[in-house]
Amino acid sequence: MKNNLYRFCLNPCAWLSLTLVVFQYWILFNPELPLVERATHLVISLAIICFATPFSKKQTSPKLNALFSLLLFSMVAIVGVYYFLEADRLSNRIENVSPIEIYDVIVCSILIVLLLEAVRRTVGYVLLLVIGAFLVYGIFGYQLNGQMGFSQISWYEWSEILGMTTSGILGVTTATSTNFIFYFIVFGVVYSSVGGGQLFIDLAVKLVGKSTGGGAKVAIVGSSLMGTISGSAVANVTSTGVFTIPLMKRTGIQPERAAAYEAIASTGGQLMPPIMGIAAFVMAEMLATSYSNIALAGIFPALAFYLSLFVFAGLDAKKTNSGTLKDEDIKNINPILPRLHMLLPPVVLVCGLVMGFSAQIAVFWSTVTCFVAPFFNKSTRYDLKNIPLMVLESGVQAAKIAAPIIAIGIVVSVAIQSNLALKFASGLISVGAGSSVFSLILIVLGCIIMGMGLPTVAAYIIGAVLYVPALKELGISELQSHFFVMYFCVLSMVTPPVSLASFAAAGIAGTDSMKTSFEAFKICAVAFLIPFAFISDDALLFVGSYTNIAIAGLGLIFSTAIWAIGVTGFAKRKVSLFGRILMIACGFFAMISPTGSYIWLSAIGISGVYLLTHFFVPKGPCDIRKVCLNSK
Repeated sequence: MKNNLYRFCLNPCAWLSLTLVVFQYWILFNPELPLVERATHLVISLAIICFATPFSKKQTSPKLNALFSLLLFSMVAIVGVYYFLEADRLSNRIENVSPIEIYDVIVCSILIVLLLEAVRRTVGYVLLLVIGAFLVYGIFGYQLNGQMGFSQISWYEWSEILGMTTSGILGVTTATSTNFIFYFIVFGVVYSSVGGGQLFIDLAVKLVGKSTGGGAKVAIVGSSLMGTISGSAVANVTSTGVFTIPLMKRTGIQPERAAAYEAIASTGGQLMPPIMGIAAFVMAEMLATSYSNIALAGIFPALAFYLSLFVFAGLDAKKTNSGTLKDEDIKNINPILPRLHMLLPPVVLVCGLVMGFSAQIAVFWSTVTCFVAPFFNKSTRYDLKNIPLMVLESGVQAAKIAAPIIAIGIVVSVAIQSNLALKFASGLISVGAGSSVFSLILIVLGCIIMGMGLPTVAAYIIGAVLYVPALKELGISELQSHFFVMYFCVLSMVTPPVSLASFAAAGIAGTDSMKTSFEAFKICAVAFLIPFAFISDDALLFVGSYTNIAIAGLGLIFSTAIWAIGVTGFAKRKVSLFGRILMIACGFFAMISPTGSYIWLSAIGISGVYLLTHFFVPKGPCDIRKVCLNSK
């Protein structure tokens, strides 16, 4: 314990992380002015990044890295002092009326440089280039002719918009990071540290390990549970994949398919209530609704997503005679019953959300429960010396996620001030030639391309700014529009050619990353139809009567199951080519058609009849006439 404390005391990141944790929980119960809260969160997060991330990932002199870190930290200190001294003036000034001082412009310029460097260090050059492009457009876009041009905005005015108000860098993205994301990151870190993450994997082994295709199903169930608290597809892959991928390979599943299962399952965690991913919190802030409404709306899309994977894994295992766990793999798991009390923290979280508590308060009490629950049994008790490491990990993870989210505030501000969002929407619809279907396909491509190489939350925020207005012009509700954009930004994590989750899984499996990407794309192809399902029927997002919601939900789940049957070509026995085409076609039309419509009823009915004949007629539905003649 002394060694841990000693290392903690010598680590500047540790002290900064402790400061961030103490500040965040202070404002949870003693709120400050929004500008003060967001600026403090921003400054401390940037300070952590100075020391937690190297200037270069290549072999660089430690002295050079330390020099750059100190230089960056001194710039962060300037910004911090500015917001501390000017808090009253900035909170009380009138935008576009109160004067802008030269030091305001200087500090805002420093802040933008810091954010760009923080983005480069945490997520790389793709997002950096996107933000840079928007900045250049904001400064020089007035010189463009035609629709893309706009009235000139001076750098003084941009400094006021971006750095001196709560509608720029300190706007909705920073508010989300400050008020929501931080607390859920702490919960995820603490719960994993006290053994909750391992319990999810072990629980999955006990629940589905003995079933056909148990190896893949363990990855699907375990990663979906872990994904609810991690909120990051790549982080989920790296934490659970080191266990599930070797497990699947031992059952005979090909390495690229094992990696694909893990990548898809980890990606879907961002869609899985009750916690979902970081983008869901941003959505709640953008829609000005409670997070519990977003989680409720995500239930059926997430269930359909995972059910399709589950059915695919089971049927593919029967078809290939692989993927089933051996007895020793199941016996080696530590007993679950003595650890069941470790499920108490997520139960507290869910109960808090259901009872109407705010997301922050619900996750606060679930985090407190994480520290208490392990002591209910000797086998689950943790060493108190790990608490400093939890604080450090919480601060570093929160800062690394906060930096790109906050920086995207620049993109949002430029898009709004230049009216780019509405121009883009009208241009997209005109390119779509007035066709809703073609316009939706263009938006899908845009979301997927935007998500290549970007964190999901970054892709979602940019996509929401650019594409939601276009979807609304097509007559689609705001909730449907935001979910549509978020869903495809999430799926970009497993969409070739750049699929970050697939690449991470391929690295663990030791297989080709592109083969893994295409395998993942094939397995989760049905997921690309689910957003069209809730576009055609908002009952799938828990809108409307409970009867309509239940019918629509069951219809979607059945549709994804018959699609999986068509793709695998197996249901109790091999399905004929005609049957596969029929199942895929019925699944497709049932998903994209409004619930209860003629097409929906026909697709559900035809597929149902086919499956009944397939299961009960020994030689398949094509031999019904022969069976009838023989019976006579």
